[in-house]
Amino acid sequence: MLIRKGAEANLYLEDWHGRRVIMKRRLSKKYRVPKLDKEIRFRRTIHESQHIHKAKEAGVPTPTIFMVDTAETTIVMEFIEGKQVKLILDDLPPEQRQQLCRHIGELIGRLHNHGVIHSDLTTSNMILTPEGRVVFVDFGLSERSVELEARGVDLHLMKRVFQSTHFRYAGECFDAVIEGYARVVGGSVSGEVLEKIGEIERRGRYVSGR
Repeated sequence: MLIRKGAEANLYLEDWHGRRVIMKRRLSKKYRVPKLDKEIRFRRTIHESQHIHKAKEAGVPTPTIFMVDTAETTIVMEFIEGKQVKLILDDLPPEQRQQLCRHIGELIGRLHNHGVIHSDLTTSNMILTPEGRVVFVDFGLSERSVELEARGVDLHLMKRVFQSTHFRYAGECFDAVIEGYARVVGGSVSGEVLEKIGEIERRGRYVSGR
């Protein structure tokens, strides 16, 4: 059953050997040369599955991968029971909301310490399970980097998401994320990342004002 259509891939909820799974199938693009199209989809499928594994190694909950079908450019992975953080964050009591955001910051810190940049840190890509775990999903844009710029861009997107989707609590939520992040990466590194975020924001204002 198709549950989400994307620009690069479709998500299907299926029964696979007695398990409920998500099948993420990358789509062929008619505007690309067929050989190049196949190579791009192959590489991105391998790339995403590797980054999901790397995130798990870093101690960040991610879906378990059951199979990578390179011929069909499809990843078969665990279906995560729970709700998108996007749908529940605004309705939580203040202390629970801040606690959740601190935990998210800690998970981002683990990713960055392990050299994984998610590149799509939105509350839509975080699932809160009934057991209280936060599971990160959709590593299709992820990359390997330890550069300060990459870390800053990653967290800048998180800040923008709070401002646009959770605007009533944007400040307190992002502050809590940074608090959790600092617990993992250290105050010095988190301070440098915050400075980089400020620089990225100034760049954006300069470009939009030209």
